[in-house]
Amino acid sequence: MDTDSIFRNCRLCPRMCGADRTSGAGCCGESSTVHAAKAYLHMWEEPCISYKNGAGTVFFSGCSLHCCFCQNNSISNLMHGKPLTTERLADVFLSLADKGADNIELVTPTHFVPVIINALDLVKHRLNIPVVYNSGGYELPDTLSMLNGYIDIYLPDLKYFSPEVSARYCDAPDYFSYASSAVLKMIEQVGKLTFNDEGGLLKGTVIRHLVLPSHRHDSMNIIDWIAENTPSDSRLVSIMNQYTPFSFISDDYPELKRRVTKMEYNSVADHAAALGIEGYTQEKRSASEEYVPDFDFSGL
Repeated sequence: MDTDSIFRNCRLCPRMCGADRTSGAGCCGESSTVHAAKAYLHMWEEPCISYKNGAGTVFFSGCSLHCCFCQNNSISNLMHGKPLTTERLADVFLSLADKGADNIELVTPTHFVPVIINALDLVKHRLNIPVVYNSGGYELPDTLSMLNGYIDIYLPDLKYFSPEVSARYCDAPDYFSYASSAVLKMIEQVGKLTFNDEGGLLKGTVIRHLVLPSHRHDSMNIIDWIAENTPSDSRLVSIMNQYTPFSFISDDYPELKRRVTKMEYNSVADHAAALGIEGYTQEKRSASEEYVPDFDFSGL
């Protein structure tokens, strides 16, 4: 794939900033050079993703959303990362597979998709494990079409339902319009849920939703949309309880300065259960800074 032609007028995500990333940064904060902050066996993903030895996770730097509360703030907003060539990225994938990774998990990869495809072209014939695309859900159909045949498992967020909420927290009032369409395309692309004998997911889509303080009704609207618009045999839903009020969150967002209450989280989880949605819930103890990886460039 000719990456330069794509990066010279970048329209990989719904921001469609048109930046020349061969000579500067786009809205994502990144140039055309891949930067990543860690590659390791991650044991704390959903049970079907980290089911044995852990997901072979690569954390990419930069992000087009820039959510004001992001737990990976140092890499998504502050661009902490190490440069990698296409060949080195391919070697990282093989190294994770050699360590027994359950899959290759690409975290926040959207703005590097052309390079990732080229890296996978070098090694995918040597990988006998699924490739997971873990993103914020803010995706364009054309970018997802590039990934057809490369991705086995989609792991998107559905973060916000209300345009007012997404405008406030990531300046993207169009978030749900794009993310909901992206989820449908992901499901269409990879099809029904398929597992191995150990309970590991081989193909399919796992939709994540992080419950935010003071926004349980927004969460319930997302759950309603999933129930009404997605086939139950093609997706699982992971309702996350790990929101952490980090010190870097601005005082402009006082509602985000506390943890999610038990009532808030349980009301969303119970709503999903009442609708017959299958998937995962999360214990309260996951809402801790201890669960944020140390982005020390290990594995790169």
